[in-house]
Amino acid sequence: MILSDSRILEEIAKGTIVIEPYDRKNLGSNSYDVHLGKYLAVYNDNMLDARKHNAITHFEIPDDGYVLQPGQLYLGVTEEYTETHAHVPFLEGKSSTGRLGIDIHATAGKGDVGFCNSWTLEISCVHPVRVYAGMPIGQLIYFPVEGEVVNKYDKKVDAKYAGRTDKPVESMMWKNKF
Repeated sequence: MILSDSRILEEIAKGTIVIEPYDRKNLGSNSYDVHLGKYLAVYNDNMLDARKHNAITHFEIPDDGYVLQPGQLYLGVTEEYTETHAHVPFLEGKSSTGRLGIDIHATAGKGDVGFCNSWTLEISCVHPVRVYAGMPIGQLIYFPVEGEVVNKYDKKVDAKYAGRTDKPVESMMWKNKF
């Protein structure tokens, strides 16, 4: 079951869903539109190693936009900071974004109960496309959770992506033991 617009509004009023900045016009019938933040990042090395910390370089999207290139992974960030304390948030690309040939996440569309941050986007494209800070990029949908959540993300001692940021965050796979 997905929360409807009225249920999302109820949860915002209760504080179990937080969206900053919030604008009522971005609330759809069962989702909330999120926007591309002003920062992108790229990995510094061409070959990445899952067991090592792979450094990235952040840059600001100019006012006249930035042209994404195929074959390059870009890390982006949502303009919106979100908190989800009682639901499972899913981030999906908007159909208009997809129709431009832009994918906003490679694998990580599901958040955890207790996730409190902006969303890092794993952006790729099939042909060159100019993007702009503030453009609609995706939509959040919320699923109710059945049963008590014992291990909320924001309370986990080993949560790799906790802490508020307005810039994209690189992979922290290297912190895992394998």
